[in-house]
Amino acid sequence: MGKADPRMNDEASPLFDNLRKLITTIDELRDLGLQQYISLPRIAVLGTQSSGKSSLLESIVGLDFLPRGDGVVTRRPLELRLVRVYGEEGLKPWAVFDAVKDKKFNNFNDVRAKIEELTDQVAGQKKGIVDDPIILTIYSPTCPDLTIIDLPGITRIPLAGSDQPRDIERITREMAGRYCKDPRTIILCVIPANADISTSDALKMAGELDPKGLRTIGVVTKIDIMDRGTDAKRMLLGQDIPLRLGYVGVKNRSQ
Repeated sequence: MGKADPRMNDEASPLFDNLRKLITTIDELRDLGLQQYISLPRIAVLGTQSSGKSSLLESIVGLDFLPRGDGVVTRRPLELRLVRVYGEEGLKPWAVFDAVKDKKFNNFNDVRAKIEELTDQVAGQKKGIVDDPIILTIYSPTCPDLTIIDLPGITRIPLAGSDQPRDIERITREMAGRYCKDPRTIILCVIPANADISTSDALKMAGELDPKGLRTIGVVTKIDIMDRGTDAKRMLLGQDIPLRLGYVGVKNRSQ
């Protein structure tokens, strides 16, 4: 026999159970299209290309499953629904795509390939970017109960030979704005430590969408690949550009 459910002796288990029910209800309301009528809470990951957004998400989930590569990788918003599951010791995580509800993915290399396939089906194979989210639910004994949206990075210049229009910067900014302007959306603003924080498009946009800073958290990535003799101390302490909720430094799985 496996170990007993760890929640049984946890005084906080009713809180976690209620939280899971609440998140599930919110996701169901979003599936019904009520997001356009009422504000539903969520977390959105905002950043520029190659800022470390996807690696940050993998660190939160604890799994390696997102497409990697140069240039624009996230070309459709990814709505990631994380469900923490309890059961026998050694329980393995699995995933289900909303577009393929009858298939259970146990191999996360297959999850990565499916994300790429679903992206190409809608956005094409020439780096096009489309505001049509992929909905992916991951069940795991190690992930937190959250719903997070990974947005395509803010893109300034279209790639040569791609399907990206000349106004790709406007398109990616407007797409991010649609998700992040909602007052119930928490903004995870991803800033690479090896870039000048004063030129951060994501931080500038977060400030425009959340001028009071009530729902923006700065996430500083790539700290360990900064130039020799430099550090992120001033950035993390908010001495250069203050954030009301502050900054968190992370070392992502791929770094």
